[in-house]
Parts: sequence; structure tokens; C-alpha cells
Amino acid sequence: MGTALGVGAATAGGVVAGWGARAVLARGRRPVHPPAALCEAAVAAVWLLLALRVATGGLPPWWLPVPAALAWLAVVLTATDLGHRRLPDALTLPAYPAAALLLAAAAVAGPGPQLAARAATGAVLLLAVHAAVHLAAPSQLGAGDVKLAGVVGAVLGAVSCSALVLGPVVAAAVTTVLALTTRGRAPAPHGPGMLAAALLVAVFPAAGAPGG
Repeated sequence: MGTALGVGAATAGGVVAGWGARAVLARGRRPVHPPAALCEAAVAAVWLLLALRVATGGLPPWWLPVPAALAWLAVVLTATDLGHRRLPDALTLPAYPAAALLLAAAAVAGPGPQLAARAATGAVLLLAVHAAVHLAAPSQLGAGDVKLAGVVGAVLGAVSCSALVLGPVVAAAVTTVLALTTRGRAPAPHGPGMLAAALLVAVFPAAGAPGG
């Protein structure tokens, strides 16, 4: 009974959070209007999956806020990047303190300082790599992608060191698929791939649990 209530609450909360995401998209400087109920369905589906993962022991409860918040951010930024080829500072920059607080809380409640250290290392590493690529080929990787890279790197690093290798591979694969499906429109947005990789790793952490 308790599991059913938890799953139901997570799904309902996801619907509300998805509605909030759609409201944020509609009120941005460049409004985005995804199909009705798409944001609600997307966030609710991820939150439902997270609740089931926690209920079955596949995910530690102390890690839950990180992928839950990331799911909301992924929906908003993916819709914005697909719609306008941009990742606005108004969304990417506040993600840094939010990620820092959530990951610090996870470190305290979970494995300890090593999670925070890996998260910081991952943030710096991915930020540096993406900044270098942007400077070398700005037409292929935007400044918004660089700003997002720090948050993505922090989540990947918090999960495991191997996730820092897996994440960019998954992101590149998603970007390649987008490029193939949007031929004639250049370049394909890289933000959705980065967010998808981070969310996939956060929901299904390497070795069964973050830091494991």
C-alpha cells in the first residue's frame, strides 16, 4: 500500500512539475509551446520510474532529488534547444547552485565527501573540454552548451568516474541521431544529448548506485 501511494504521489508530483515546466517555457523571452501535456507526461514518466526504482531497491533514496530535479531541467532545456537552438542563461546558470546544493545533500546523506569531490572534478573537466571545443569550433558547439556542461559533468562525476566517459559518448550518439533527422538544418543541438546522457546515468547509476 505504501509503495502504491509513493508511486502515485511521484506521478502526480511529476504532472504538476511538468505543468510548471510548460509555464516556464511559455513565459520565456522566446516562448516555446510544446504540445499540450507533453511536459507533464515527460516529467511524470521519469518521476514514476524513479519512484519504482527506489521502491524496488534499485536507487538509494538519498540520491532521488538529483535525478528528479534533473528531469525537470532536461524537459525545459530540451524543448528550448530544439525550438530555438539556445540554452538560455536564465535556466543554465541557476542550475549551478541548485546542483551544488542537491549534490552536497546527497554527499552528506550518502557516501560522503568523495561524491562531492567527484562531482566538482566532473564539473570542471567537462566545462573545460566543452570550452576548448567551443573556442576551436564555435559553430559546432554553442556557449550555452559550455555553460550546461558544468552541471552535466557534476552529475556524471557524482555517479562515478566511468560515467564521465560514458556520458559524452551517449550525448554524441543522441546528437548524431538529431543531426540525421534534421538534415538541412545546421547544426543539430547538442544540449538534448547532454541532458539525456546525464539523466540516463542518474536514473540508472553505474554499479547499481551513485558512488558505487
